[in-house]
Formats: sequence, structure tokens, C-alpha cells
Amino acid sequence: MPDVIKTLNGVQVLVFSADAAPITSEPDANALLEQIWAHDASWIAIPVERLSDDFFALHTRLAGTVLQKFVNYRVQVAIVGDLSRHLARSTALNDFVRESNRGGAVWFVPDLDALALRLAGAPASR
Repeated sequence: MPDVIKTLNGVQVLVFSADAAPITSEPDANALLEQIWAHDASWIAIPVERLSDDFFALHTRLAGTVLQKFVNYRVQVAIVGDLSRHLARSTALNDFVRESNRGGAVWFVPDLDALALRLAGAPASR
């Protein structure tokens, strides 16, 4: 599936394809920013499958580097999909997901329906 723009509760969200190359570095995030600007999106949805295992190993700092880049450019991010495999291995990741979901810049959601609910103002599910 190609990257697509979806309107979820009146919000334009660029939904990235799960089938494209994984995000493994800061330059990968830079390439995504170019697509975000081309589509004039303020929210992006990145499938869990698109993120390397290093992203979820917080000691690598990849998640922090990538997500901070988006936040710096005022792009809000939803990581979409099943995190259970990653959460089972890391208390720190559990804490990171919980704290992120309390804010407004980065959310971890199980699917696009959950993202739509969050965008409508429903409380976080994690």
C-alpha cells in the first residue's frame, strides 16, 4: 500500500505504508519530513512494522532522535500497531509509551480507528 492522506475527524493524517523501507536512522526521518511537507500534513501515522527494532530499544536513542526531529518541525506523530512484543522486553519503553500518550505530540495507538478516537478527543487507551 502506498502512503496515503486520510482525514480522521477533520484532521489530515499522512499514513505511511508498512511496506516501505524501515526507519533506521535520522536521515530516514529527514526523508519522511520531505513527504510530510509535500502533503501539508500536521499528523503522520507510522506503522510499527516500518520501525526497526532499534527504534524500540531506547538505549539506542533512535526513537528519541527521530521523534524529536518531528516535534521540532511541529509534526505530530502516531505510531500505529501492536507494540506487545516490544513492550514485553522493556519497562522503560512501557513508561515512554505511557508518558507519550499523555501528551499531544507523540501517540502510540493500536490502529487507525484508535487514532481517530484520540483525534476526536477521546482519552488514551494505553
